[in-house]
Amino acid sequence: MRTEQVGDLRVRVTGGADGRGGGDGPLVVLLHGYGAPGDDLVALAPMLGLPARVRYAFPEAPLLLDDGYGRAWWPLDLELFERRARGERVDRSDDLPPALPAVRTQVAALLEGLEARLGAPRERMILGGFSQGSMVALDAVLHAEVRPRALVLLSSTLIARSVWEPRLSHCAGLPVLQTHGSRDPLLDYRDAERLRDLLKQGGADLTFVSFPGGHELPPLVLASLARFISTHAT
Repeated sequence: MRTEQVGDLRVRVTGGADGRGGGDGPLVVLLHGYGAPGDDLVALAPMLGLPARVRYAFPEAPLLLDDGYGRAWWPLDLELFERRARGERVDRSDDLPPALPAVRTQVAALLEGLEARLGAPRERMILGGFSQGSMVALDAVLHAEVRPRALVLLSSTLIARSVWEPRLSHCAGLPVLQTHGSRDPLLDYRDAERLRDLLKQGGADLTFVSFPGGHELPPLVLASLARFISTHAT
């Protein structure tokens, strides 16, 4: 594995012919969730058991949280977590994070930079993320000049509806893997279903994987992700 700066973002690159992103294999770009360290998803690469030629890039979110450990793509109102902990229904579909346009620009520059450095065409990349990272990935795809080969949404939710919904036709024909735990305590399963239905209405070629768990990546999800990448990586 190697770590380098691509645009504004620090990225860990692994896999490929030399274990450091070498070769011409497909590139999978996965964005971590809120409060996680920058290397949070790196361990997924060997767990997926895909051919060695597959390459992975794990960008680190730009915002360092006050704990000095976790990172975020944008800050969250911690009252949301408290309300969910009390069992309240929290509808975030109208949330429009002020930082979202800047993050969108950073991710677009990241993908362009990875294309140049790794020789991985953006139209052949698989882009995705977990939780907040999946929201970033979806927003990036909806605004992309060059659409990736496929999209992965692990424990995602619907936000920025006023921005996203008019652009959902941009996902027409796009292979999308969406997974969600039916007992997710942070991001309501019903909102995952709303996002799923909107993506289908936009024409996405969507595979929805539900599992009886929480905000996590259980073996069923990892197996589904491995199959999805194997099917769509070129």
